Amino acid sequence: MMLRYALKTVRARKAGFLGAFLALLCAAALISACGTLLDTGLRGTIRTERYAATPVVVSADQYVRRTTVKHKHGKTEVKHKAKPIAERAWLPADLETGLARTPGVARVVPELTFLAQPLTPAGTGGRTAYGHAWESAALTPYRLVSGTAPKAATDLVVDRDLAARAHLRPGATLTVQSTQAPRAYRITGIAAPATDVRHQTSLFFSAAEARRLAAHPGQVTAFGVLPAHGTDPDRLKQALTRALRGTTAQVSTGDARGPVEFLDAAAARVRLVSMGGAMGGTSLLVAILVVVGTFALTVQQRHRELALLRAIAATPGQIRRLLGREALIVGAVAGTAGALLGLPLGAWLHTRFVALGAVPATLQHTTGVFPPFAAFAATLAGAWAAARIASRRITRIRPTEALAESRVEPARPARGRIAAGLLLLAGGVVLVVLLTSLRTEPASTPVTFLAVVVLSTSVALLGPLLVRAAALLLAGPLRLTGHGGRLATANLRGNAARMASVVTPLTLLIGMTCTVLFVQSTLGDAARAQARAGVTADWVVAAQGPGVPAAAARQLRTRHDAVTEVVRTTVRIGLDKYAAQGVTPEGLARTWDPEVTAGSLGRLTDRTVAVSRLTADQHHLARGSTLKLTLGDGTPATLTVAAVYARGLGFGDLTFAHDLVAHHVDNPLASSVLVSTARTQAQLATTLREFPGLRILSPAAADSLQADRQQTNAEVDYLAMGLVLAFTAIAVVNTLAMSVAARIREFALLRLAGVTRRQVLRMLRTEVLSVLTLATALGSGIALAVLTAFSVGMTGRAAPTVMPLLYVTVVATAALLALVAAALPGRVALRVPAVTVATAKD
Repeated sequence: MMLRYALKTVRARKAGFLGAFLALLCAAALISACGTLLDTGLRGTIRTERYAATPVVVSADQYVRRTTVKHKHGKTEVKHKAKPIAERAWLPADLETGLARTPGVARVVPELTFLAQPLTPAGTGGRTAYGHAWESAALTPYRLVSGTAPKAATDLVVDRDLAARAHLRPGATLTVQSTQAPRAYRITGIAAPATDVRHQTSLFFSAAEARRLAAHPGQVTAFGVLPAHGTDPDRLKQALTRALRGTTAQVSTGDARGPVEFLDAAAARVRLVSMGGAMGGTSLLVAILVVVGTFALTVQQRHRELALLRAIAATPGQIRRLLGREALIVGAVAGTAGALLGLPLGAWLHTRFVALGAVPATLQHTTGVFPPFAAFAATLAGAWAAARIASRRITRIRPTEALAESRVEPARPARGRIAAGLLLLAGGVVLVVLLTSLRTEPASTPVTFLAVVVLSTSVALLGPLLVRAAALLLAGPLRLTGHGGRLATANLRGNAARMASVVTPLTLLIGMTCTVLFVQSTLGDAARAQARAGVTADWVVAAQGPGVPAAAARQLRTRHDAVTEVVRTTVRIGLDKYAAQGVTPEGLARTWDPEVTAGSLGRLTDRTVAVSRLTADQHHLARGSTLKLTLGDGTPATLTVAAVYARGLGFGDLTFAHDLVAHHVDNPLASSVLVSTARTQAQLATTLREFPGLRILSPAAADSLQADRQQTNAEVDYLAMGLVLAFTAIAVVNTLAMSVAARIREFALLRLAGVTRRQVLRMLRTEVLSVLTLATALGSGIALAVLTAFSVGMTGRAAPTVMPLLYVTVVATAALLALVAAALPGRVALRVPAVTVATAKD
């Protein structure tokens, strides 16, 4: 019976349920889109290209692993954890003999993969360029379509795509920037793959030259294993695994070969899971807050109808079931449409992340059935829960009280609501205080956005009290605006609950937007400030290509000048990841000052390390302490702490000697070279004229370049949270439109009492501006508190970076949305003749 009555109610009140439908639709689409990102991170396909003709690939372990054993209540718990390393791990070349002896193996092809960037005006079309030995061309396979294989050290074979793009033919000369100084090679042949290769450019060198450029003597990237005729690859995998027991080598077949080839795609899985989870979690919290507010407004607008049902003997349980079934009906329709809409939205998000460089194109977007089903289920659950929460008061009070409240709002909110609001306010304060002690970005970022949502939820619960307080404060100024101001003041006082439903999404919009925009600038500006203070060199050499070769730095060095090469990487202490760099120790004091607080950088060697104050505090390190870590390529190292420095935000958490890092990274070229010299910019440029793509910059210009890179990285975060903000903006418009549209009878009575149409619209604008003022104060206060706590934790200073023009733009945009959302339904409501509305039945 209740289901039939709920269906009739939804059909009869389509316009009344439209706001709830839109809120649930957007929530389902957002959750479904985030779910597809999460699904792609977990199950996304990484299709092999390089190893297409190689059924079995043997590679090094790309993870740092830790096993913990706990004895608890007479039971032993063994846990295995693994985290990916930042660089490519290499295998001993002498494993080839053992692999070749394994039964079922026809041939073992050693593979070398290394940086090899062709320096052509046409570029590579966005593809990453790798160098290989020609002997490994069979792994794809690549076959010569013209010319001959490389034999001499200066011979080179290029793939057909690069040859067509750069108009290269056998006999032409091509300069390649690899791990050493750039070198000119004579093209002896052009090769074409037997399969589709879309994400990389291959350059093939002679075996000896490939070993020189790979710069890993006695090691290989991988082994391609070709099985004998009739041998099953899976059985061969088992045999090879037994043969390699006791080593860290891994055996891969089928789809598992892709992650071995594209390490960046394998690492992007973790990033995408983290990003999708964070977006989905934040979206879910925001959706719950918005949907609950929307349903509360819907129930409030139907208060008289529900009160009459109570008066004719409908029990509280029947009212709850009625509202619950209505919510499920609306939620089912909105959830289905939204879940399906989220699929193309998720695909678009993946495309944008690829375009911004946050996710490689080699990690293919995956769409399964789980994300839309999860979004549908979450929408249904959210709609039902929102209806239950919104119906609490109407089902708890007596029928006579319900009839009285259908015309006049209660004097104050329920005690439970006030208590819950104060409890959430206290929880938000605790999160803000906690944020001041979090000193790493992975730890602080989720707490930052959670604090904004929790504090905004407390605003939603305490909203009526806040609106009444604002009405008291604004009564004087509003009285000066005339009749419209006095009417607006009366409405703010008498309809505080309705006004509070509008304050909540506006507060969330302003607070969340300011936090998203200014978290990145706060962290980025603090890091750049430390970098500016710490770079004491006269000039900075930067590269437009993969980096500055060591030969260029050697050419710059003189007896009177100091030259510091900087190589970047990521290392792990235990399973924790830290940004690190390698610097040239000689003359370091003349070019670089990280503000050493203990020890000396003069003791920096291949057996020592300098650590930031944050890292020292986290791992209880001091000068002379022993630190065990894993370098970028998985090589374990035990080093002695030579110095502790304060400017870790600007220069990374660990600093090594240059050569130690350069031997354990994929790209040993310097990201920058710091030069302390009396020579001019033109003189330095003349010295480096044989190295194409290098630029001589002042420290200020290098800082501007770094700011541009930070802005590019920040765009990923803006995109990630942009959909949540867009959803919140839609909620603002939706809630305001619902609130104004429900006041058509009120406007008619005002018109009959002598208030002009213009005065009604002026009253409406004044109300909106009053609510906007309160929401701006609350949202800005929440953002300022959270950003200040974030700044204290991450930078040590209570100095968040807030760009005034951007802040004004945020508030102005919120104001424009609110005014338009109120004005349009207001004008529509005033078009209906007042007498018609006033004499119509409720």
